[in-house]
Amino acid sequence: MKLTDILTPGFNAGEWEAKGYQLPKFDYEAVAKKTHDQPTWVHFGGGNIFRAFPAAILNDALNTGKYDRGVIVAETFDFEVIDKAYAPYHNLSLLVSLQSSGTIEKKVIASVTEALKADYQFDDWKRLVEIFRNPSLQMISFTITEKGYTFNDADLARGLKPVLAMGKVCALLYERWQAGQLPLTVQSMDNCSHNGDKVRAGVFAYAERWAADGLVPQAFIEYLKDESKITFPWSMIDKITPRPHVKVKELLAADGFEDNNYIETEKHTFTAPFVNAEEVQYLVIEDHYTNGRPPLDLGGALYTTRQTVDQVETMKVTTCLNPLHTAMSIYGCMLGYTLISAEMADDDIRAFIQKIGYIEAMPVVTDPGVLNPYEFIGAVINRRLPNPFMPDAPQRIAMDTSQKLPIRFGETIKKYIARGLDMGNLVLIPLTLAGYARYLKGIQDDGTPFTPSPDPMLDELQAIVAPLEVGKADQDYSCLRQLYSRADVFGLDLYEAGLGEQIEGMVRELYAGPGAVRATLHKYVSAR
Repeated sequence: MKLTDILTPGFNAGEWEAKGYQLPKFDYEAVAKKTHDQPTWVHFGGGNIFRAFPAAILNDALNTGKYDRGVIVAETFDFEVIDKAYAPYHNLSLLVSLQSSGTIEKKVIASVTEALKADYQFDDWKRLVEIFRNPSLQMISFTITEKGYTFNDADLARGLKPVLAMGKVCALLYERWQAGQLPLTVQSMDNCSHNGDKVRAGVFAYAERWAADGLVPQAFIEYLKDESKITFPWSMIDKITPRPHVKVKELLAADGFEDNNYIETEKHTFTAPFVNAEEVQYLVIEDHYTNGRPPLDLGGALYTTRQTVDQVETMKVTTCLNPLHTAMSIYGCMLGYTLISAEMADDDIRAFIQKIGYIEAMPVVTDPGVLNPYEFIGAVINRRLPNPFMPDAPQRIAMDTSQKLPIRFGETIKKYIARGLDMGNLVLIPLTLAGYARYLKGIQDDGTPFTPSPDPMLDELQAIVAPLEVGKADQDYSCLRQLYSRADVFGLDLYEAGLGEQIEGMVRELYAGPGAVRATLHKYVSAR
């Protein structure tokens, strides 16, 4: 069983379907021909998240029979991905959805019709120019990670042949302007706040530099600013797509599916002909398009306003997912866990994050309407975090914790204050922040040392709690005021917020000695 089998004459679908493989319901060759002649969507970034999510929901849209165009992939960074993960398989891939029940679902994704190397050194660049000059093009999108939107003086100085992604996109937009000021929507699908603004900033950095250097006319800048021509909508995307999993490889091999080899490029991109990903996914997009759009809503995407996208992101980042991740990672490291899924079998930790979400953070959530906050948390606790296929570790989640605390917890506390809510309702969020002072010591609950995860402020914050010793009675905890008054770490001065003394008391309990972390966690979670 190989992916390219499905494109061969006389293909026997029965064997695949009998083994649980969902096959495309549309005519791939017809879709590929229409997409080549009248492309509507180019996506930059051919990695695992793209194949597991945007490409997959387009595949679902095509399966409805209500749409007839695929997506063209353009890779700006790691060109080996095109050579090794796309070309040998005629751009097909296998999506393996990892269920929290421990089972898998398998679906062949055939929505990608071309895969191009987005760089001037390749002939593919000519094809990209041709596509950008085609009036049919509606949208370009991105999953290139937040780092992909960066630019620097050296690349800006390269003129119309830049190396970085945003420069290449700007050069292609200039081609579209030259072709008649054709409209287009520039849509980020990366997991970062206000992602459309990041694309816009990158594109304008190049366009304005080129205009200043006399390489492009000022009219090109006006074209980019004209929202009847070019838009940069926001979106919120949420789906975990880990590296190819050894268990998945083994399950596919047992089926007789041969395209199960691992691929690691020289740039250390880890991929495979198959993509494994969690079952739960969300894509909420600001509906601000200038030339029409592919109907991704047929595959489950939600189109809405910019304000609603912002509310969904705020709900996720400050209440329904990110704070729960951070709380369980801090305590998971101290309790010796190395898997998030294993933590979810711990009654104290499960109840800890459940009560943070439902009881303490929920009162300040703005319901965005398109996604129910209670259902979102329910999916996190019951399906996402316990998923045995997800090899995520508390040590990874705990990276850069000092940068996360202001948003994930500080914003909730600020809203309690702004709305005049009862601060006495906050117990487990303070316990999370108290746990951070204990985590910084790098000593597990059983007394063995551990290395706190990388963090730009780690040395500075560890120095503050250095005078404290685990298990030492009657010690001076006055250093804690220096820590918990830090608005740059917690988003506000926790003493001014009325929580400082409460947190100090919890820290004293956590430092009492071996077993104190478990005892303190259990005490407050049970009482809550």
